Amino acid sequence: MDFLELARARYSCRKLTNAPVAAEKLERILEAARVAPTAKNLQPYRLFLLESPEAVAKVHEITPCIFGADCFLMVAAVPSEGWVREFDRKNFAEIDAAIVATHIMLAIEAEGLGSTWVGHFDAPRAKELFPEMAAYELIALFPIGEKAAEAHPAHLHEKRVPISERLEQL
Repeated sequence: MDFLELARARYSCRKLTNAPVAAEKLERILEAARVAPTAKNLQPYRLFLLESPEAVAKVHEITPCIFGADCFLMVAAVPSEGWVREFDRKNFAEIDAAIVATHIMLAIEAEGLGSTWVGHFDAPRAKELFPEMAAYELIALFPIGEKAAEAHPAHLHEKRVPISERLEQL
């Protein structure tokens, strides 16, 4: 599958099975995260794999967006490690973490698994339940699993405006 096919095939899958995610698939997803580009290659992010029964129970406390999964990846930014643009002091840590998250999202699809980028979670509560996350900016949570048989893209998935409405040629 070429990149455009992958990008078009990926959708926010909100119906997953709780079947275990194969270790080799997780390794490839994490490798896709590892090779994601970041400003000045500073890699100001942390990943948290949440798959123990205790961790999954805590995930249930921070979001209703579980979608049947028993495996989750939390992506966090580390502002103290991010590159800062000298002209306006813009810190790129959250941007870099979002790039890593995008790699994760596409890698999940490439592995034949389903997920969705979850931003609807209680970050302060997550930091209480997972003290290892307390020092970071929590960017995205990915429930990961096999797509359920009845899973399908949302009705708006194919609705895209023409690129001419988003591009300005100067």
